[in-house]
Amino acid sequence: LRPTSLAEMVGQGELIGEGKLLRRLIESDQLSSVIFWGPPGTGKTTLAQVIANTSKCNFVFFS
Repeated sequence: LRPTSLAEMVGQGELIGEGKLLRRLIESDQLSSVIFWGPPGTGKTTLAQVIANTSKCNFVFFS
């Protein structure tokens, strides 16, 4: 099962660890847009879904 909250996410601590900028933006619902780029299997889609679950953002999946 994929994580559904920031607390369940493993790895990417430099981005979404306690007190980090991206995490603060997500938790305060101030993230207006973001583009994740990287190789397959690194958690981009999972993190996008977690952001949608944590904030009032809509999640639109493009493949």
